[in-house]
Amino acid sequence: MDHIVVVGASLAGLRAVETLRREGFAGRLTLVGAERHEPYDRPPLSKDYLAGTADRAAIALRKDGFDDLDVVLRLGETAHSLDVDARTVGISDSTVAFDGLLIATGAHPRTLPTQPALDGVHTLRTVEDADAISKWIDGGARLCVIGAGFIGAEVAATARGKGREVTVLEALPQPMVRGVGPVIGAVLARLHRAHGVDLRLGVGVQSIAGEGRVERVHLVDGSVVACDVVLVAIGALPSTDWLTDSGLTVDNGVVCDAALRAAPGIVAAGDVCRWPNAAFDDELMRIEHWTNAAEQGVHAARTLLAGESAEPFVTVPFVWSDQYDVKIQSAGRFSADDRMEVVSGSTDDDRFVAIFERAGRVSGVLGFSQPRRVMQYRRFIADSASFADALAFAAENP
Repeated sequence: MDHIVVVGASLAGLRAVETLRREGFAGRLTLVGAERHEPYDRPPLSKDYLAGTADRAAIALRKDGFDDLDVVLRLGETAHSLDVDARTVGISDSTVAFDGLLIATGAHPRTLPTQPALDGVHTLRTVEDADAISKWIDGGARLCVIGAGFIGAEVAATARGKGREVTVLEALPQPMVRGVGPVIGAVLARLHRAHGVDLRLGVGVQSIAGEGRVERVHLVDGSVVACDVVLVAIGALPSTDWLTDSGLTVDNGVVCDAALRAAPGIVAAGDVCRWPNAAFDDELMRIEHWTNAAEQGVHAARTLLAGESAEPFVTVPFVWSDQYDVKIQSAGRFSADDRMEVVSGSTDDDRFVAIFERAGRVSGVLGFSQPRRVMQYRRFIADSASFADALAFAAENP
């Protein structure tokens, strides 16, 4: 393999480039990124960076540059097409030939069907997005967040930390209720209300309005939220439009085999990758979290180097969120339909651990400010342990 092209210059793409060099690839290496910046860490964009306690240098993923990697950086350039048979990728106004290709183009925020192009209406994905939102918050703006998932909740918490007026609108009856169930959903709701957020549940957005800039959000029930800035945080979509005519299987991401191969000599990693995870009965999953992007970037690079002898990528998904003074961590693959049992602490306060059961096995764990215990139960999930064994462990380790 003489030339490997990595499309996507965020966490997964960077970890892939680092792995290729570390594990002996001596050929040409090109890293393509739509943003003009060198790779940076995205989680702080809704927390420390937005709060102003971390600057650009602090969120850089490589502090000492790229000289040691001998990589051609094509930043601020967009991949727009892929020809699998010809082994070429279209980048800006050029066509680049490759022997190996790693796709790590990530995801982009969903928008509302009627979302207007008004000043003050934002999504959050890039450092420029965070800079724009920060200016509003620092200027004393009243913030309306549409969506109570992790991004919306973290931005709400950051804005409240600066003393701003915050309204959060959520269509579901509790925050994240489809994933965590009504009991923990109620805990999340209580957490935000305790910190002064006007959290409105079970509401629908009819329109965002204003004269030149956003001034209000109209709800389906006829009520109106007055605001100066709006964050639309209703999830993300995999960035696969450029692959529409490529011949790859694209279905809620780039569909790969167990080793992350999308086609011979082509792999995917991070938010854009959908693969069968043997840890959960080969369920096809696509995961939009930091740990997965980092791990898959490494594994996809190894798959390119190993060829047919590549091993499957098997993982127990792990995610965290910092909201106010609470660290929320979860691992596994669970939903509101799974049985839930609190095994440490109590949901009446902000320090507890709950585990989830599906088909007799531990499917997941979620903890509030209990990182050590979350990691203990993550091992139960990785070992396909029974729920009964996990409950026995909890009884012996109160």
